[in-house]
Amino acid sequence: MQLHDLKPAAGAHRKARRIGRGTGSGRGKTSGRGQKGQNARSEGFRLGFEGGQMPLSQRIPKLPGFKNPFKKVYSVVNVSKLSRFPDGSKVDAASLAEAGLVRAGLDVKVLGTGSLDRKLTVEAHAFSSSARAAIESRGGTVNVIGVPRKIGPRRLAAKTAKRTPVAEELDASPASPQSGEVAPTAKRSGRVGDEPEPLASPRSGEVGPKARVGPEAEKSTPTKES
Repeated sequence: MQLHDLKPAAGAHRKARRIGRGTGSGRGKTSGRGQKGQNARSEGFRLGFEGGQMPLSQRIPKLPGFKNPFKKVYSVVNVSKLSRFPDGSKVDAASLAEAGLVRAGLDVKVLGTGSLDRKLTVEAHAFSSSARAAIESRGGTVNVIGVPRKIGPRRLAAKTAKRTPVAEELDASPASPQSGEVAPTAKRSGRVGDEPEPLASPRSGEVGPKARVGPEAEKSTPTKES
């Protein structure tokens, strides 16, 4: 047997159907596509076209922003829920999970909503400033579990500014000027009824808009020598 004697099995290869060759080709005038319509056209449809209904690319919501992959999720508990523990006891993540206040396996954060009426030693991964103040005001202690969370300098400055008390407002009366200084005068608004500003006295030899005319002016005005 030679290489040219090799042939495919009978029926394995079929000739391609020739369409679009006229009515005498055996496939008719419309080449099996039927009459007019979308399926009779040669353009087809674009990628993502779903027949006229709202496509998936437009049904999906597109909101600004992004999902922070470093977001820390806490299981939170308020200080009002800590009043069920006996006075002077130690409250940690295990006791909170046993009481059903937090989810086991998540870091615990204590928030300051409500009031606390007993002395407790609370251990958690994070505390809000109000929760820390409420626990310490009752004589309790706050223990942070693990490494404290690092924050940037801008956020640290903003949180520090919130904790510092607001400075008292200064007196409304302006400070008296020191010796040798001239207190600034307020500008006139120019409304009807306001007193006009005093005009500067003209220098010697000059005539102002309201310069004196008379014997007093002659005495003050120097005469030219001939």
